[in-house]
Amino acid sequence: MVVPELRAWRAARPHVVRIKRAVQPHVTRVAQAVQPRVTRAAQSVRPHVVRAAQAVRPRPVKVTTPRLTAVAATAGLALAAGAVAFAGPWDSSGQRTAERDWAASREGEGVADHGRSSDMSPTAPKPAPSAATVLTGLGGSTVSVPAPTQKALTSTLDRLLGDPALGGRRTAVVVDVATGKRLYGKGADDAQTPASTTKIATAVAALSAAGADHRIETRAVLEPGTKEVVLVGGGDPTLTARKEAAGWASLRTLADETATALKARHLNQVTLSYDTSLYTGPALHPIGSNPNLAPVSALMVDEARTDDSASGPVARAADPAADAAGKFAGLLEAKGIKTTTPGPSRATNRSQSLASVSSPPLSALIERMLTNSDNDIAEAMARQVALATGREADFDGGAAAIDAELKKLGLPLSGAHFTDGSGLNRDDRLTADLLTALLVKAGDPAHPELRPILTGLPVAGFTGTLSDRYADDASGTGLVRAKTGTLTGVNTLAGTVVDADGRLLAFAFLASDTTDPSAAQSALDRTASALAGCGCR
Repeated sequence: MVVPELRAWRAARPHVVRIKRAVQPHVTRVAQAVQPRVTRAAQSVRPHVVRAAQAVRPRPVKVTTPRLTAVAATAGLALAAGAVAFAGPWDSSGQRTAERDWAASREGEGVADHGRSSDMSPTAPKPAPSAATVLTGLGGSTVSVPAPTQKALTSTLDRLLGDPALGGRRTAVVVDVATGKRLYGKGADDAQTPASTTKIATAVAALSAAGADHRIETRAVLEPGTKEVVLVGGGDPTLTARKEAAGWASLRTLADETATALKARHLNQVTLSYDTSLYTGPALHPIGSNPNLAPVSALMVDEARTDDSASGPVARAADPAADAAGKFAGLLEAKGIKTTTPGPSRATNRSQSLASVSSPPLSALIERMLTNSDNDIAEAMARQVALATGREADFDGGAAAIDAELKKLGLPLSGAHFTDGSGLNRDDRLTADLLTALLVKAGDPAHPELRPILTGLPVAGFTGTLSDRYADDASGTGLVRAKTGTLTGVNTLAGTVVDADGRLLAFAFLASDTTDPSAAQSALDRTASALAGCGCR
């Protein structure tokens, strides 16, 4: 049943959106303050609620269309506010600051946080925690709620996916995450160009192969018997030269500590070199020079961006490593260390360590990658998979490593073809079946290391690449969490949603041969929103 939207609600929506934005910080603070007490209260009353629910059978209630619409609107706003309060606020990097602070307060708790090693600094960034609301549909009390039926979903989704805006080819799958059962399929095994939903596969492979707690190190070393300092890239695209590092590895810190170490050796003038040998193969993606992706290098700062942005397309430095080394030289000179103009070199195995900085854990990088659809992090993650599995750290090696790692996890790879980690290459091929299987695997209790994939998905109407979508579709705002994908003629959406009955569903919608990107995105958004409001039985 499709319930028409009330005129009053349509007129009030812009005001509700403005109110939502205004009260969000206050809701967040209140939610954080009451969370411990709410948790204790929930735990204490749960047994009584369960017994009461078992004892009382609800009587049928006659529901009119206006009443149903009003209730749905109220519930939707409440759920959206709750989702935002739990997930926000977000900083400019795409990392949830509230969750990071909560993880710190819980020390060793959290899905991706497996404890702290003895040599880890007390102030070092912590692995990204899970967001409990993402997995609401997996709780024991909700699993007893019936899942949507195939017949009802088919009736709802076939109509929405028949929208001409979705082009000549469209495939779709919906899966119940708790059971792994497919509830809906349309061309489930037909491989299509996935665009940026490829990043979900890259994320699964990276977290599986390298681990959620893995950190990427950038080093400064001194060649013995010389005055040559080598800046050695480890493949961290989030290394930053900005004054406010915001938890990411800081080039300024590396320069400060390097200068201190050199002065202790009575060196105030050095030859500066840089080493990018960790990566092999071409630096330029097959799409060529593009504002969406810098040349891929084992050494770069701020993703080689030429402005102060942290995400989105922008002009990039033509040689990211030389750019990073030049900034490092300037920072050293500010500390009284004179340098030559930096040039490429390679550190020997006899080099002496001067200083090093490490990225946040992979879990945090993965969240930022998925939230912002960050192509630079995605290509770096593909190479981390290659390095972790003993392959060449280039485009081909990363693609082969992703495929092999997903095969180890038992995922359905028939028809899949990887050429990169970002999905910018139009030769990539994935199926809707594989995308939903990846999401189900991320929700599997046996694979807690994969949970950052679910917590990193953009939230409809609020964060990342979904922040400016769902403006005309309030029913999905705050409830749909999904990775977007857009290339010319290709529009995709894959993620999770808790339906009206509390079941967590994973979905993947892929459309090819589209001609109007905006119309195609709106059609996909409406389809995902239908799942959010769906009992569908």
